[in-house]
Amino acid sequence: MSDQHSHQSFETRAIHAGNTADPLTGAVVPPIYQVSTYKQDGVGGLRGGYEYSRSANPTRTALEENLAALEGGRRGLAFASGLAAEDCLLRTLLAPGDHVVIPNDAYGGTFRLFAKVVERWGVDFSVANTSDIESVRGAVNDRTKLIWVETPSNPLLGITDIEAVAGVARQAGVKLVVDNTFASPYLQQPLALGADVVVHSLTKYMGGHSDVVGGALVTADEALGEELAYHQNAMGAVAGPFDSWIVLRGIKTLAVRMDRHSENATKIAEMLTQHPKVTQVLYPGLPEHPGHEIAAKQMRSFGGMISFRVQGGEDAAVEVCNRAQLFTLGESLGGVESLIEHPGRMTHASVAGSLLEVPADLVRISVGIENVDDLLADLRQALG
Repeated sequence: MSDQHSHQSFETRAIHAGNTADPLTGAVVPPIYQVSTYKQDGVGGLRGGYEYSRSANPTRTALEENLAALEGGRRGLAFASGLAAEDCLLRTLLAPGDHVVIPNDAYGGTFRLFAKVVERWGVDFSVANTSDIESVRGAVNDRTKLIWVETPSNPLLGITDIEAVAGVARQAGVKLVVDNTFASPYLQQPLALGADVVVHSLTKYMGGHSDVVGGALVTADEALGEELAYHQNAMGAVAGPFDSWIVLRGIKTLAVRMDRHSENATKIAEMLTQHPKVTQVLYPGLPEHPGHEIAAKQMRSFGGMISFRVQGGEDAAVEVCNRAQLFTLGESLGGVESLIEHPGRMTHASVAGSLLEVPADLVRISVGIENVDDLLADLRQALG
């Protein structure tokens, strides 16, 4: 993060970091540099360091500077998707024979990357309950290079004490990676709590409007950021200029959107706890949630994601999803519109039969920014 923005509040950084006025026209929004290559002033005479848009593009640079500022990091990197970002990170930091600790509640795509791709080239992993520090400590061995954390986790909304796990990582001499997608940097700052790298699916809350796919890495260390940038260029899964511009536009309203997401989700979680057909509500904002106190300590508020279990098992959960009208049945999350899904058959089908398998009676909702009374009415009729 540049010194220019380090003293500013989050809301101000979200709007201004990386968003300098265009020097040619004075345009207050960074232009979309839809270009592949750049004229050189003689061999090796690059203007601003730009030669080819896989290596760097001014629109992507604006986004990467913004990401670093929002997470309080030294370097931000934007990718074509969240999994592209994860792949670059893993191939940069790991080699055959290495070991990773992953959570027992993780995004299905992350598990698939470890179990079906990374493991094939000689990197193995252990599953730990990252909400339990001793479980994490016990999973680390002399080949461990990374501890991977999601908090809140997907889809069971588990909470991990980032500062405590960072202590385990430092003691073991390994790096801590935190997937901050569910919280966004507005609600949670993992680097300030001791993480080495933050991962984002920019598709979700950062973009915020279900109209772009992207991913990001933000590092606490400049040297690690440079190493990742080298591999990003070598591998090539970069964010395009238009996608970068769309995410930058979304980020400008991140703070106000997250406030509304959290406000709506709190009211919906409270309603669900009272509903006779709901057997369990998983939301860190509820006092009875086992991670509530830690979430209150490390998060600004509790976010817009809720999972809940219903009476009647899998068929009943699927029917709730099918009966919803205002909640759109679909995968993904973090948009202004509310979504509903059945993780076991949709986003987390890839973990079926593994230690990460999710309950069949689970429903996950991404609470949007619509009028909360309309959302409550739709859930009530969907539950029957």
